Amino acid sequence: MIEVIFTDASGATMAAQVEPGGRIMDLADEIDAPVSFSCRSASCGICRVQVEHGHALLKPAAEDERDVLDALGASGAERLACQARVGSGEGVIRLRAG
Repeated sequence: MIEVIFTDASGATMAAQVEPGGRIMDLADEIDAPVSFSCRSASCGICRVQVEHGHALLKPAAEDERDVLDALGASGAERLACQARVGSGEGVIRLRAG
């Protein structure tokens, strides 16, 4: 099982475990994590999160997510929570929200 830890701007954290294939935005909704969103379809970029640890535990970004991240000039450590899905394995993913 993979644990996902969200950190907000004040440094407060929220954590939960997620099954492989789970979408980061769905988990954020479940635990009321501080991830802003609007479209949920990889077109606005509002749900961009910084992956501080565990990037390899996420499935690779699909083309539509990569296109939005490229257009935003995002770093290689950023993902869209509405599109990022947890891969398989065990470990911890640390995300910093907006």
